[in-house]
Amino acid sequence: MTSYRLIFFISSSLLLGCVTTEYNVATHKQDIFIYSTDKEVNLGRNLHRRITKEFKLSKNPFYIKRVRTIGEKIVEVCDRRELNYRFYVIDEDEKNAFSIPGGYVYINKGLLDILDSDDEVAFVLAHEIAHIVARHSIKKLQAALGCQMLILVSLPAEKSASFYQGLSFASAQIMSGYSKEDEFKADELAVKYSKNAGFSPSAGIKVLEKLYQSYKKEKAQPLSYFRTHPFIPQRVKHIKEILGIPLTISDYMNE
Repeated sequence: MTSYRLIFFISSSLLLGCVTTEYNVATHKQDIFIYSTDKEVNLGRNLHRRITKEFKLSKNPFYIKRVRTIGEKIVEVCDRRELNYRFYVIDEDEKNAFSIPGGYVYINKGLLDILDSDDEVAFVLAHEIAHIVARHSIKKLQAALGCQMLILVSLPAEKSASFYQGLSFASAQIMSGYSKEDEFKADELAVKYSKNAGFSPSAGIKVLEKLYQSYKKEKAQPLSYFRTHPFIPQRVKHIKEILGIPLTISDYMNE
């Protein structure tokens, strides 16, 4: 156990007495969690309430059915199926997608509109499901919020100022994006889940290349996807390496 993990383990134990070391089905390693699945679901429920107040959810039946149908196929082959996954389309033109703890996955109408095939939609949803499977948000919040605040925002909805402050901070942390390593891991799992669900995992390259080209054209107004999903050129290269696709000179130049 590395020194920072040991310090976290000791301090968390003193505060809560409920720290557990669990096998992470995504990383195949033992990870430290202060969160049970029930607490994660409660946190997701509270965050979802906040999201529905800040964003307008689409009521378009075509969008909703398409996302849910593809998303459910990914869930059937993912490594963490004890959660009840929910899929939502946000009625905004920004090209973005994100997920929160507890099984909640969101994709913006703007991103959905540029995805030409179900394979591309599947990769985006698989990537977001992968973040949930690997508990990337939970690990990030454990490090950022502190144990007591993390427990607070996972409780049933309360009206206290500290609850809403904690919820706001948790939401901001998740929306600020993940580490490079977390993004790579989510892409690796997205390749696996897409393929196992019967979709073409190479579609992930098309998605990222579309976003990268859009970003270069719209530099005056950066795409929100680049705030929550950085390292696009490196991710394209990584996916090609996973799939055994030959790299080009541009794959190295864009790093």
